[in-house]
Amino acid sequence: MTVKREALVLVGLVLAVDAIFIAAYFGAGIERASDSVKVGFTLVWTASNMAVIIRGLTRIRSGRMSS
Repeated sequence: MTVKREALVLVGLVLAVDAIFIAAYFGAGIERASDSVKVGFTLVWTASNMAVIIRGLTRIRSGRMSS
């Protein structure tokens, strides 16, 4: 894939992860949960986003190196 396409895929995946976690936050009623549950949810959300971002940036970098 081209670098531009990889960048668009990265943005799309980050938006998808955020949409899923926002829906889960309100759907599961986490806004009324204890602080520790909220912190745990935030950690999982952040880790998920970081995994998507690291994967995307790695693919973008390898695409730029091979060009």
